[in-house]
Amino acid sequence: MLIGLPKEIKNHEYRVGMIPNHVRALTGRGHEVWVQRGAGAGSGFDDESYAAAGARLVDSAAEVWTNAAMIVKVKEPVASEYDLMQEGQLIYTYLHLAADPTLTEQLLKRRVSGVAYETIELANGHLPLLAPMSQVAGRMATQVGAQYLQREKGGKGVLLGGVPGVRKGRVVILGGGVVGAQAATIALGMGADVRILDVNAKRLEELDLLFEGRVQTLYSDPYTIAEQVRGADLVIGAVLIAGAKAPTLVSRKLIGEMEPGSVVVDVAVDQGGCIETCHATTHDNPTFVVDGVIHYCVANMPGAVSRTSTLALNAVTRPYLLDLVDKGLEGACKADPALMLGLNTYAGRCTHKAVAESLGYAYEPLV
Repeated sequence: MLIGLPKEIKNHEYRVGMIPNHVRALTGRGHEVWVQRGAGAGSGFDDESYAAAGARLVDSAAEVWTNAAMIVKVKEPVASEYDLMQEGQLIYTYLHLAADPTLTEQLLKRRVSGVAYETIELANGHLPLLAPMSQVAGRMATQVGAQYLQREKGGKGVLLGGVPGVRKGRVVILGGGVVGAQAATIALGMGADVRILDVNAKRLEELDLLFEGRVQTLYSDPYTIAEQVRGADLVIGAVLIAGAKAPTLVSRKLIGEMEPGSVVVDVAVDQGGCIETCHATTHDNPTFVVDGVIHYCVANMPGAVSRTSTLALNAVTRPYLLDLVDKGLEGACKADPALMLGLNTYAGRCTHKAVAESLGYAYEPLV
């Protein structure tokens, strides 16, 4: 198979879909890999390292897309890449289709197969390819939230850890999954007053044990959400329903009831966001203000720490990548139920139930 690695072009996206070691694994199996020059530079991998791994270096993204049977990326194709997609091509990347009807339409119209990192799901519900980026994003969410609480950034001037005699900053985390737990870890490390809300009582029990009672765990319902958000200095949206659009938990009205200078960081924004006032932003212009509340909604937060993120991501994408190229898309999906759940589009069909339901398509599984 000919596998292509184009350079990421999303705003300030410095990650890369394959590191040289993975290219070497592919070429060692008899596959051909074409790499666009500069694709790995943002993560510290130069062109020479790809060439040494057996890749063919090409100058343009068009050369990669036109010739490759399979494209490996980090982020979803953007509008300028739509015309580069080829009928019958396989794209292996984060897609987040439930929040992107335009991209979904393009993949279906062009009969492109899309395997989404974020919907590959194990029998126990674990999302192995989403987990490392969720860990990064969760940790970053608290860091950036603390930064924007500073007065010179427009925040209310609250130090999350407080000082003796002064209250700690209050961090309210909506969702107790990987993002929420990682955000809480950093917030606790900063000395904040941390509350985690979730609808899963078993998960709340696990978090209580994990943090040894240092985090207040609360069952999530509209009344509790409203009560906690009103009094928060920093609210972190960390809700995920695999493949589906995130539910809206914080209304515009509730945002208006927060203190001016408070901060919200919606990590769920790439799935549509769980805060009504949020919309995706970029690293160039990461924040906006609604009713005096600062909103940070960068959809590719881990791209800012590209070396860490690339290495963490590649460690988990590699096994599925090798299966896809060795067995072919259909063979690999039929052999592995987790990978089958990663298949979002195939030959003009929407093959993931949550995506289909979110966007109003017929659900047509591979088998």
